[in-house]
Amino acid sequence: MSGYVEGILVLLAINVVFAYGAFLPIAAGQLNLGIAGFAAIGGYVSAFLSNNATVPVPVAILVGGLAAAMVALAVAVPVLRTRGIYLALATFALGEIVRAAILNIELVGGAAGYPVVAFIRFPTIAVFAAGVAVVVWLLFATRFGIAITAVHDDERVADLMGLNVRAFQVAAFALGAGFAGIGGGLYAHHFSYVEAQYFGITLSISIVLFVLFGGTQSVLGPLLGATVFTLLPELLRGSAQWRYVFFASIVILVMVLRPQGLVTGVRMPRLFRDHRERARTRRAV
Repeated sequence: MSGYVEGILVLLAINVVFAYGAFLPIAAGQLNLGIAGFAAIGGYVSAFLSNNATVPVPVAILVGGLAAAMVALAVAVPVLRTRGIYLALATFALGEIVRAAILNIELVGGAAGYPVVAFIRFPTIAVFAAGVAVVVWLLFATRFGIAITAVHDDERVADLMGLNVRAFQVAAFALGAGFAGIGGGLYAHHFSYVEAQYFGITLSISIVLFVLFGGTQSVLGPLLGATVFTLLPELLRGSAQWRYVFFASIVILVMVLRPQGLVTGVRMPRLFRDHRERARTRRAV
């Protein structure tokens, strides 16, 4: 495998992990624009552990993901009290707070960035990406996935059915942050360097676009969206400086024709659909 091909596949695998990190909160009806901040937490924590505590890289990456999930769990209750654009602004601010804090921590290099001694190649990253995809798929094959779907489609009906809406939203938010932290750890240990400037709003928006483009109604959506956004610019490389014009035009065309994303499907069980329709009928009366 050439270095160029391996580099593209590495970016694809990391983007898939990031995409599933954003997919879980979106599946619960939350738009997290601070996902890059949690990726930064995972990247820096895992890099520090592998550099200074001689922790094996896979373990360090998992611990970094756990650290990101713990931070998300701590801030989820106040942040998730907001809705809509206010939630997006709150999560954006949260991501910027994390980035600004890292820039002022000299222990991990501050604004100069943080070199990472350990190095991992594509096979290790691919195993992590496949593992994240399988975990998300298994989650949505359980009652947890059914509950998340119900919360996304109609919080009021989900509450009437006896679901703890806030608990499931917090769980989705924290799990998504944990996956983003794993992606940050993979990035840090492959590129042997991590800097806070990379984990800005641009990265958060790109990750959210992976999910919106691929589709928010299926666990295949983030995988497909990350694949298109990673590979299509490379396939258009022959058009030189025009490739991003062509790429943006293709994205706009697809979103016009498929506003729900490339992969669509109904994930809500009939039981919840029936209760939702009855609740809407009662409110109309």
